[in-house]
Amino acid sequence: MRTRQMRHVCVLLPNKQHLDCSVRMRARGQEVMNAVLRLLDVSDLQVFGLALLRDNEYLFLDLEQKLSKYFAKIWNRDSLNVPFILFLRVKFYLESGLLIFSSKVRQLYYWELRQKVLHSHSCDQEALFFQLAASALQAEVGDLKPQEGIEKEGEEEKQETMQYFLTEDYFPPWLINQRGRSFLLQHSPVLHGELRGVPRSRAILQFLKEASGLRDGPLTFYRMKQGKKELRSSILLGVALTGVHIYQEVEGKQCALFVFTWSDIDRFTFQGSRFEITAVGSLGLSQLVYYTHSAFHSKHILRHLSDSHHFYINTKDAASYIQQLEDMQTCQLHKETYICDITCLRQRLRCHNITASVSDCSNMEETDTAWIKDEAEDEDQSPSSEDEPEEVFVDDPAEVSWLAEFLHGVSVGGPLEFPSSSWAAVTMEMKQVLCRRAGEGVSVD
Repeated sequence: MRTRQMRHVCVLLPNKQHLDCSVRMRARGQEVMNAVLRLLDVSDLQVFGLALLRDNEYLFLDLEQKLSKYFAKIWNRDSLNVPFILFLRVKFYLESGLLIFSSKVRQLYYWELRQKVLHSHSCDQEALFFQLAASALQAEVGDLKPQEGIEKEGEEEKQETMQYFLTEDYFPPWLINQRGRSFLLQHSPVLHGELRGVPRSRAILQFLKEASGLRDGPLTFYRMKQGKKELRSSILLGVALTGVHIYQEVEGKQCALFVFTWSDIDRFTFQGSRFEITAVGSLGLSQLVYYTHSAFHSKHILRHLSDSHHFYINTKDAASYIQQLEDMQTCQLHKETYICDITCLRQRLRCHNITASVSDCSNMEETDTAWIKDEAEDEDQSPSSEDEPEEVFVDDPAEVSWLAEFLHGVSVGGPLEFPSSSWAAVTMEMKQVLCRRAGEGVSVD
């Protein structure tokens, strides 16, 4: 009898592997996430979320909701042998892989971005794809062997030396069609060879850094329609680290319409499938109205937008700190002259600021002033989304954070912004590792 009360959930990972777990019939999404953490042997997945494929679109689960809500009637049937499919996907993108502490989590993040690169349509960034391919080859193949990519006598022998990788594994289809396989196989080994001696961990970090500059790479896209009665969804709403990007598909190409930072947006509102974006008055833009697949989609897109904004606020100072460390490393590696006082910068970023006691940080209160949204009521008790519009407002957040005191030695009055439980930014792990990781991509697992 107890066995019939269990359900088999299969979680597909970005590296094309899968995890199998059994949960109770009344389980919520968090129970599956906990099982994934145990199976991967990691303490926090940080930037990942569990997603469901609905209408050919990935929607991130509310982990506090019961799984029966997402799988409807088939969940309640006696279907022990039928797996229910979920996906572990990146929910929040980063500018630097150094903000991901676990090497296992960083590798999963790497593999998802690898797939994003292969599906990218950024035709105006062709050179970047060659750099990304070189970094990926160094991470996966290692140092280029002396005989590979080197011209030999005889065209047939030369062709064999170049084909140590498949172009389809490292370049998007449009670039292969545009340049041809021979061109890619001829020029990629040159860039790959320049990375000789770079360890795998450093190559992965370099790939993540470069991929963050891809125009349509670090984005989660949602399809929308311009009109309610339109049959085709031609609008792409992309959720990025710093805001929202809106594209329109025209003859198979993505044309950028709007790029909003979080401070550019006044609020998001949905009522049923109607989804509205209101920019701040100074931009002089009228309200943008699009249509999602359903109210179910609208609600989950809105939640993802809200969570992404919170994540950005809670991590922007840590990202700024990492950038300063990387800039300082660049100064040292290339021995270039910068208009800055390196000694002063070193003093500001000295290790004892980062290795302050955890107890000092544990007293900081968690606050959320950026987005005003009432989610206290349980969803089952709230009115239908078709009847009651929901709004999320975006305020200009105060420039306060836990890292401000570490970096600048200033006292910040009032409650500090502190990451939620899904983002373990202020931990002993970060404090002990950040300084020494600036110069090398060291795993902390």
